[in-house]
Amino acid sequence: MKELLSNLIESLREELKQYGEMLALLDQQQQFVMRRQTAALPDNVHSINAQAEVLAGARHEREQRQRNLARLLELPESAGFKILIPKLPPDYQPLVDALVAENNELLIRVQQRARQNHLMLSHCVDLMSQLIHSIFPAAKPVTYDGNGHAPAGMIPAQSLYQAVG
Repeated sequence: MKELLSNLIESLREELKQYGEMLALLDQQQQFVMRRQTAALPDNVHSINAQAEVLAGARHEREQRQRNLARLLELPESAGFKILIPKLPPDYQPLVDALVAENNELLIRVQQRARQNHLMLSHCVDLMSQLIHSIFPAAKPVTYDGNGHAPAGMIPAQSLYQAVG
């Protein structure tokens, strides 16, 4: 049991580390937007997407180890930490409980920061759409496909001379 418990603790620590990395990337994204450093955003978004994959892997590993320990303790594999922790040796209960609490707190912070960033970026897009509409009043709103490309011909091709004159 000690090995399975050590594996679970290691997984909780790894998951916590990955949530911290994600929060740092989201904080960086927020700073880029606030400082209008838009050139850095594509790389940041790529890093966030890559970190999301790493985080999903860490979560999957922790869930698998949690199921293994639950099985050993003759609990349902779906047993959550509220059921699992009281069944652990008393010396380990405070550590596991603290790691679970820290993971939950960081998850909440990551979710809040992601929502904040989404709102900020959406506001920027709205402002840009208004600007484009004021420059090209006859233009239809631009919609993007799943790859982030606008359909051809959405913004009328006009020379600067024609647009001004």
